[in-house]
Amino acid sequence: MQSPIVHHRRCWDFIQPALDSAGVFASLAIVKWIARGAIDDAAQAMGLIAVVVFLLTGQLTGLYRKSHAGSANMEISSILGTWSITVLVLAFLGFATRYSQEFARSVMFSWVILAPSLIGLSRMSLRIIQEGLLRRGVGARRIAIAGLNQLGIQMAANVENDPSLGFNLVGFFDDRNEVRFDATSTQKHSLTGDLPEMVRMARNGIIDTIFITLPMRAEDRIRELLDELSDSTVSVYIVPDFFVFELLHSRWNSMGGIPAVSVFENPLFGVDGVMKRVTDVAISLAALVVSAIPMSLIALAVKFTSPGPVFFRQKRYGLDGREILVWKFRSMRTCDNGPVVKQATKNDPRVTRIGNLLRRTSLDELPQLFNVLEGSMSLVGPRPHASAHNEQYRSRIRGYMLRHKVKPGITGLAQVNGCRGETDTIEKMEQRVDWDHRYIRSWSLWLDIKILLKTLRVVWSQEAY
Repeated sequence: MQSPIVHHRRCWDFIQPALDSAGVFASLAIVKWIARGAIDDAAQAMGLIAVVVFLLTGQLTGLYRKSHAGSANMEISSILGTWSITVLVLAFLGFATRYSQEFARSVMFSWVILAPSLIGLSRMSLRIIQEGLLRRGVGARRIAIAGLNQLGIQMAANVENDPSLGFNLVGFFDDRNEVRFDATSTQKHSLTGDLPEMVRMARNGIIDTIFITLPMRAEDRIRELLDELSDSTVSVYIVPDFFVFELLHSRWNSMGGIPAVSVFENPLFGVDGVMKRVTDVAISLAALVVSAIPMSLIALAVKFTSPGPVFFRQKRYGLDGREILVWKFRSMRTCDNGPVVKQATKNDPRVTRIGNLLRRTSLDELPQLFNVLEGSMSLVGPRPHASAHNEQYRSRIRGYMLRHKVKPGITGLAQVNGCRGETDTIEKMEQRVDWDHRYIRSWSLWLDIKILLKTLRVVWSQEAY
């Protein structure tokens, strides 16, 4: 019997790209019609190239990930990001081949504006139709959750928050007495019945799908339940209770035919890693060209305003905890790089006059573009801390070292969300680490671009530290 989830996803995976492709072609046809032009061979070729680039880019930006189905804002952001990259690729191809001369500038500009609008409108319409049908029970599957526990409650919340899943929750079923449940389990939810009652409802066709969230230590009870449910046509899924833990970019893998789930893993495999590296190199090279003169002036200012070297290289942890040397313009009179490193504080007397300006505008970080080029850092990622600080916090903050599962960055999600500067309390460092974990779990190329853009605004509004 085919899995309803797989079937639902296959339909979505076909319909959504088809609608997006139609939006790209339809918008081009509309602007050509308004300009009293025809859809000739040149327009068809341009439309086809745009569709291919948009669909491929959408895979990289996460536009077709299931997580976007429940978030309109994220979906709109992904559409704009994907279409922007598509336009850049088309502009490059048009310049290289002079193919763009076949189209009037007004037509191209109108198409650039109209295409994402039509794509967004089609997605919104499909979302409304889907949710309306599901609310009326059309195509919805009746599900039961075996196990009133933390994992089961999370499953129920996911079902309620994402109508596009197409599930209607019948209720919770468990053999335990409600007295044995914790307060969290029974605060908003109650038992519909015990497990034998769930089996009876499944055999009578009242339930279509069952999610078993019983703890894995209840192996005998799960085996018995599966044996009883085999006498029905219900679809059954086992949700391992290790998912109640915080998994860092988890994914299923096969180890010699044995399924395994990654608990802590680097999300940048394959194409994702290549795209991030290409983006790092391209943007850092462009930034170095643009900032060559300013960096030369900064170097002269540092050299002639205080004694000491122009650059400061500090030992920090990089990818997988390997030690790297991070470059910065020297902004202090001392260069701590030993087993004890004192953090910079507000109004720190060690900061030079020019260093105060450099730290306020983050211009002291510009030499780290060379770290990006050599591959020890990325433009976006968890900010690297001094090795001494790493040794200080790794034993005090749970999961601290997991931030090193990706390359450190010049800027990061923590920095654009207010976690910048001195971490004079353990709570501040915990908050920064939490943002770093969120970045690793939700990484996408579009997220990197948004962080870079937000960084430009944030650094100028910060006080010196």
